[in-house]
Amino acid sequence: MLENFKNLQINDAILKALNDMGFEEPTPIQKEAIPVAMAGQDMIGQAQTGTGKTAAFGIPALEKIDPDNHEVQVLVLSPTRELAIQVAEEINKMAQYMSIQALPIYGGQDIQRQFRSLKKKPQIIVATPGRLMDHMNRKSIQFDQVKMVVLDEADEMLNMGFIDDINTILAAVPEERQVLLFSATMPKAIQNLAETYLKEPQLIRMKPTQVTMDLIEQYYIEVQDRQKFDLLCRLLDMQDPDLAIIFGRTKRRVDEITEGLKKRGYMAEGIHGDLSQPKRDSVIRQFREGTIDILVATDVAARGLDISGVTHVYNYDLPQDPESYVHRVGRTGRAGRTGKATTFVIPREIEHLHAIERLMKRKIERRKAPSLSEVLEGQQRIAVQKLIAAVESGDRLETYRASAEELLTDMDSVALVSAAIKLLTKEPDMTPVKITEEAPLRVRRRRSGRDSRREGGRRNYRSHRRHSDSRDSREGQGHRRDDRRRSDDRRRPRRDNRPRNEHSYEDNQNTSSFKPYFKA
Repeated sequence: MLENFKNLQINDAILKALNDMGFEEPTPIQKEAIPVAMAGQDMIGQAQTGTGKTAAFGIPALEKIDPDNHEVQVLVLSPTRELAIQVAEEINKMAQYMSIQALPIYGGQDIQRQFRSLKKKPQIIVATPGRLMDHMNRKSIQFDQVKMVVLDEADEMLNMGFIDDINTILAAVPEERQVLLFSATMPKAIQNLAETYLKEPQLIRMKPTQVTMDLIEQYYIEVQDRQKFDLLCRLLDMQDPDLAIIFGRTKRRVDEITEGLKKRGYMAEGIHGDLSQPKRDSVIRQFREGTIDILVATDVAARGLDISGVTHVYNYDLPQDPESYVHRVGRTGRAGRTGKATTFVIPREIEHLHAIERLMKRKIERRKAPSLSEVLEGQQRIAVQKLIAAVESGDRLETYRASAEELLTDMDSVALVSAAIKLLTKEPDMTPVKITEEAPLRVRRRRSGRDSRREGGRRNYRSHRRHSDSRDSREGQGHRRDDRRRSDDRRRPRRDNRPRNEHSYEDNQNTSSFKPYFKA
């Protein structure tokens, strides 16, 4: 079953783990990248999310590590804590028959707990740049023995403003190291990064997965944030999706939407980075099997999710970057089937919608929110369709024929059918649900002229201080400050004017650093 992996000269311990994980054959990026990485070459891998990149760099990393050396030998940088956790978990699964450990390091987790974990001497660190910079400054992680550095989703890290941190981290790693850079897109900033830190890299480019947008009916509804949940319920009642994915911007948002839907009687579950891997696997399995028909997810938790039969996508919140919209919408309209994608846009985020339209080179149709009477009409149509389908199927109708004939002798046929439709029609459930409002995304205007050239595209200190609350809020309401005990550190001037705070894409409560890396 794993013959193709064996051909890549992978050791038996890793092959055994891959077999346990259900791997059958390498994906295209794995076929191309593993031999190059195992040969010790620097590499640029251009591939979309969900193509198997973790194994593409994880397997060579495990092959390169000396299990007897309990120092950090491989460093993986990830844009978000959720991705860092997932990458570390997958590497640990691949290393389950080896004396090698991967440790995720990210903001929002108690730093004392991370100190304790570091004392166990992991050979692989998977980290978000901001928290790794903290450990560098505290001298709690040493890079002397690092042989390989992986930049995972490099375009996302640059888009989130981590370029200065990345430069500082790479400058601290020994010069004799291998660098693997993975990115879905290749903007100029990525090319500059590669030219600076990679030595004669080999470029491996995978053809991006094409999304058949023509089969997806896309529209948006302009709505205030506080009205989104009731609007969502109206649409679910009217459209009656077979399988639907609802995308929220933050973990708190996902939890609240999920609980609200359950209160109103919908079969829904949520996934985000705080869930354990077994719980995430369980939720996705239920969704695939149809035990639940609504999945509420953050972008990061849904990466690589490939489920057939999704008929509807609802963007409860606009994504932070336009390309994420394309990935979200692409969850439906697959295998030649049609799909619907509905996006809720608050008035102050219209400019973000226009950025998405420029990326796709097409307009998204605007529609008005349905009224309660329209919802009831939609529910009645669904009830009638169910009755017609039951008649046409003829399944076990004979069992009920005698009761039907008896009723018809005493009652009007139209009244009976009306009663049947009424019983099948779902009345709108108005159970009160509280969804915490999120601050809108803000568009960062590009600097121009002499100031822009002088700054070289770097964000200035005042801008960082002005938005530090936004960046600190990435780990949810319970972690408004990443680590309050560091207040003394914050008072010290930093030589490069960078704040310590680490930005997390998934949990930004007041995102102010939206900066598309494509040209509109």
